[in-house]
Amino acid sequence: VNMNLAPVLDVNNNPLNPVINTRSFGSSPLSVAMLGVAYILGIQQAYCIAVAKHFPGHGDTGDDSHVTLPVIRYGLERLMSVEFTPFREAFAKGVEAVMTAHIAYPEIQKSMEPATLSKFFLDEVLRKTLGFRGIVITDDMEMHAISKNYGMGEAAVKTVEAGADVVLISSNGKSIGVIHSALMN
Repeated sequence: VNMNLAPVLDVNNNPLNPVINTRSFGSSPLSVAMLGVAYILGIQQAYCIAVAKHFPGHGDTGDDSHVTLPVIRYGLERLMSVEFTPFREAFAKGVEAVMTAHIAYPEIQKSMEPATLSKFFLDEVLRKTLGFRGIVITDDMEMHAISKNYGMGEAAVKTVEAGADVVLISSNGKSIGVIHSALMN
């Protein structure tokens, strides 16, 4: 194994979150940062790429992105002070990859575009503001937050144009041909 799609750096600050809950290190941004960084350092010392997820934060959702598009209705200041804390620490300690979140932030973007497809989140915030230089990998593009709202080819092109390096598909490959064709075109 040379890549582990972990750790979850989401701050579990919504007790009704149906998908992050016990996958998170907790509800304190500092605890999540401390434990997440320890996990990352351990993995990477064993020559395995750690993947910090789900950027910009999936902890304060009441919906599961496997079945619908979650919406978070607060501004960038909140993300900077809470959700980004574990990610900033992970970036400072050299995490090699980060996974995107299929979540809409309409107060920030004035649209329902998921962060995974957003040049603002992947380029402006992740790369430029937070200074991340590693691999950006999407969460599974076949999750319904994406696949029920976009064609697979369209979504793949949008995420690559936004700044993703790896388009993740976890099925047996039914979308790969469509995605490959769209990216080549």
